[in-house]
Amino acid sequence: MTTATESTARLRVVSDHERCSPNCARLCTDEGMAATMRADRGLLLWRATNSLGDAGLAEQAVQETFLRAWKGCAKFDDRLGSVRSWLLAIARNLVIDIARSRAVRPGDTHWDELDDAIGSRTTMMDFTEALANSWYVEELLGQLPESQRQAVAQIVVHERPYQDVAAELGVPVGTLKSRVHYGLRALRGHLATAA
Repeated sequence: MTTATESTARLRVVSDHERCSPNCARLCTDEGMAATMRADRGLLLWRATNSLGDAGLAEQAVQETFLRAWKGCAKFDDRLGSVRSWLLAIARNLVIDIARSRAVRPGDTHWDELDDAIGSRTTMMDFTEALANSWYVEELLGQLPESQRQAVAQIVVHERPYQDVAAELGVPVGTLKSRVHYGLRALRGHLATAA
């Protein structure tokens, strides 16, 4: 595994200020890229590994994410969002691309797995669509207050019974229903503004 400094050293080609813009978050500098990698690499790797199910592909996705961020740092605009959200968007797109390329060129398939794959109703395109949707849902849920996020995630996303979740959270069922209601209303508002 490479350290942030080693990866940054491989990325450096131009001097620090030759191509920096005022809003680039200093990703084109050694210090800026190293700090960003230290801060966000773990989150990016975790999300990519969970989405792809392959640590090697996830590592490639994270490295490519930082490479694209470094190359495109002059395009970053901090008025539109944080560096972390920008990196997550780059990583999400890369993970979707990797999943699509795996659908076109699947790896080694054993004959007993082939029967399962043929009988499966879920195609790889369904998988990539579900993957993109799951990242979007995670992003939307992240905008809710913690109590509403927990309620919506458990009741709507995981389809758990109200009584079980209320007991687990230590709140009355009515309170849980209110949290779900207001959380879903907030999500509808976020979706309306995004469209």
